[in-house]
Amino acid sequence: MALRESTIQRKTQETDISLSLNLDGTRQISLDIPVPFFPHLVKSLAFFAGWDLAIKARGDLEVDCHHTVEDLGIVLGMGFRKALEKGGNVLRFGSSLIPMDEALSQAVIDLSGRSYFIYKPVALTERVGNFEVSLIEEFLRAMCMNAHITLHVIMLWGNNSHHCLESLFKAIGQALGNASQPAGGTHVLSTKGTL
Repeated sequence: MALRESTIQRKTQETDISLSLNLDGTRQISLDIPVPFFPHLVKSLAFFAGWDLAIKARGDLEVDCHHTVEDLGIVLGMGFRKALEKGGNVLRFGSSLIPMDEALSQAVIDLSGRSYFIYKPVALTERVGNFEVSLIEEFLRAMCMNAHITLHVIMLWGNNSHHCLESLFKAIGQALGNASQPAGGTHVLSTKGTL
């Protein structure tokens, strides 16, 4: 099987982000993201997906964290898509239900080649520390659109916003890891014959 790896460099007037991704890694994760709390979530996603992931991000944080977080979603989605295209048939579907203390979150994924995103959070606080929680939806939508995947994420319950978000990102990571496992054979897992 070909190495399912990608390298992305994306620079705009608002952000400068470089990414290196290996879908079949050993959980070597290096994140240089100057946004509070958010690297903790990205690390959880990559770890439970089983990836090697390196990211260096710079952005116009004097404005706020929005551009940096959304553009990280764009770059991660692009990197995932590029790496996935190198590997042949995959299982395609993945789902995961992950608790963290009182919080329970579910992620369901289809590596369909069609971008669609459903986000059903519980009532979260406006911030976790200094991180603006509304940026999670922007990040995940950008990731889905650029990865060309369908992702449904549901926080079933939880009171602590940190726990809710961490359980969600762990569920997304595990579902992505499961869906992208090699399927073997020569038949694409689609009645259309292509994704």
